[in-house]
Amino acid sequence: MGVPGGPGTVSVGSGARAPRSRGLGQHLGFAVLSLATLVVVAPILFVVLTIVAKGLAAMDWEFLTAMPRSGMKEGGILPAIVGTLLLTFGTALAAVPIGVGGAIYLSEYARDNALTRSIRLAIVNLAGIPSIVYGLFGLGMFVLFLRFGVSILAGSFTLAIMTLPIVISTAEDALRAVPTEFRTVVLSLGGSRWQAVKTVVLPQAMPGIITGIILGLMRAAGETAPILFTAAAFYLPRLPHSPFDQTMALPYHLYVISTQVPGMPERVKFGTALVLLVLVLSMNVAATLIRRRFRRRRTW
Repeated sequence: MGVPGGPGTVSVGSGARAPRSRGLGQHLGFAVLSLATLVVVAPILFVVLTIVAKGLAAMDWEFLTAMPRSGMKEGGILPAIVGTLLLTFGTALAAVPIGVGGAIYLSEYARDNALTRSIRLAIVNLAGIPSIVYGLFGLGMFVLFLRFGVSILAGSFTLAIMTLPIVISTAEDALRAVPTEFRTVVLSLGGSRWQAVKTVVLPQAMPGIITGIILGLMRAAGETAPILFTAAAFYLPRLPHSPFDQTMALPYHLYVISTQVPGMPERVKFGTALVLLVLVLSMNVAATLIRRRFRRRRTW
């Protein structure tokens, strides 16, 4: 039997206060996190709902399938929609094979030395370069030096270079996340390193690789500065016929009708913004569905 105040005495009051203070701190932490989430999400929801509410007034078949006319104040935005899809498709053709191939080399074949560490640092730094710099590089390299002219080809290559750091970084992280035991099993059965990568590592890392690809393409689809110098046309009421043609694009078209064309109806501006928003969100939803399908096949 403990003596009051002695070492064997248990303080009931302090023991009761400790869980109560922890619970209070937990509730306070949840409240702060909820408030921070609301501060971040509320403005985004407000912008999206405003675009949807004002853009639906312009949504009809003619707006989506007709050529612009009357100084882009009437008609539709079909050339801008087609141009955005062509630029995004061209970016994917150029960036995905190189980006995924580079990630496979860095993750599976390259040795950990000063050179590879410098390459990874350069990739991270390239991801933070402003898009206008990529546009100026594309102007000098593809438009002037290689003489592609202001064209879909030059714009796609410029967007691909801008997208590569995102694709390489996320794909390499996804490949490195695959447990080493998967590779060891294939090698122990007599398989080559490439067979291990092709049959085991790539399928297991595919959800992360797809995430990086879609993130890069979403950025490319919404960029204005790179295509400003390399691909976009101010007003072109026809569809492009070859990769060497100029094209309209939704981001640049939205910039033009919002700042360069006086008297532009508000419904046309918000309608164009809504189409671009739906295009980008559709890519995100498609990526989520594909990612979920591959994750179901994962064995770890």
